Amino acid sequence: MRRTHLKGVLAGAAVLAVLTACSTDDGGSDPDPDADSSSTGSSDSEWFVQADFDQQREQMGASFEGDPAQPYLQYIDGPTTDTAQWKTDKPMKVCFANASISNPWRQTGWITMNQQLKVLQDSGVVSAMETRDAGDDDNKQIADIDYFISEGNCDAFIISPNSTAALTPAVERACETGKPVVVFDRGVETDCATTFIHPIGGYAWGIATAEFLAENLEEGDKVVALRILPGVDVLETRWAAAKKIFDEKGIEAVDYFTDANPEKIKSIVTDELTKGDVKGIWMDAGDGSVAALEAFEDAGMDYPVMTGEDEMSFLRKWEETGLTGLAPVYSNFQWRTPLLALEKIAKGEPVPAEWVLPQEPITEDGRADYLEGNEGMPDGHYAKFGGEDLPGYPQVWQDRQIP
Repeated sequence: MRRTHLKGVLAGAAVLAVLTACSTDDGGSDPDPDADSSSTGSSDSEWFVQADFDQQREQMGASFEGDPAQPYLQYIDGPTTDTAQWKTDKPMKVCFANASISNPWRQTGWITMNQQLKVLQDSGVVSAMETRDAGDDDNKQIADIDYFISEGNCDAFIISPNSTAALTPAVERACETGKPVVVFDRGVETDCATTFIHPIGGYAWGIATAEFLAENLEEGDKVVALRILPGVDVLETRWAAAKKIFDEKGIEAVDYFTDANPEKIKSIVTDELTKGDVKGIWMDAGDGSVAALEAFEDAGMDYPVMTGEDEMSFLRKWEETGLTGLAPVYSNFQWRTPLLALEKIAKGEPVPAEWVLPQEPITEDGRADYLEGNEGMPDGHYAKFGGEDLPGYPQVWQDRQIP
């Protein structure tokens, strides 16, 4: 059941913006920068749900419906939502409540989404998309959604939640308008949305990365895990899955929260290197990977086995150094899918109730193709952005034209 799956993944805490600055569980301020950055997360924590771990492991090997050349439209077969009631020939005004564009992953997706918007405006599916950016703030995003509802000018809602528990009532209020509601990126604790769009999830990331490290290390080897933030569902489940596998494989893993700060990342790794050999680096996002590797270079140490992300700076450093690496992804092309879902809804076509997108890591064998395909893109770009057929490619992404 979709609700059961979401509730399991998100159990136990208010969930905050993925890969962004975040608030505490009660919506308070950022984590204390002077506090101990280490974590004591474990696979038996409130974030680990065996059924969800098992489900995502199974989905990693699932067959996806649709054209592999259009991964942003692929999905795992399952229950669908009947959208006949919303069929229309009239261009829709879309209201988008976005958590933020405060990091390179979200910025890349935002650029792609706006280029997709132009296509649907030209074809008469969408008249306009009014966007309100919450700046990583729960209260601001709740107010944004309530503003859209009170104005009454929205034909459809798209919501990328900043936080799960806090945003759930606001999403439910949007659903109560009777208009289609598309939730993507992170979930909420309700299944009222017309469709919930996301890649497989955090457990899949954790499984792929930890198994890769374990396969390339020896029992007893030490891994430093660099985590961005506490309390974010897809980040917490990435680590919960990885920690479970490290424990099972006899890998010594010590984890730290880094706030995605390159200086902090480099300092953490430098300190760990003074304590002894570090054989592996695990990251729940890759945009700080270069800083981690610089610590090895400064110490005159061999490069570690490392998992980063499909962010270009990691892919380039991986190629440059020849290290043993893997680039897991949280498929950035998902930013196209909410608008494409609305195109289907406007045609009265059924859409997946839970739209699970492919999530395939970039391996050594595939790295060169992604580097070539993204030549000229800035370091903050994500290789699996999926916008090669959109207007403005490649210039808009190369110039980093943030709307």
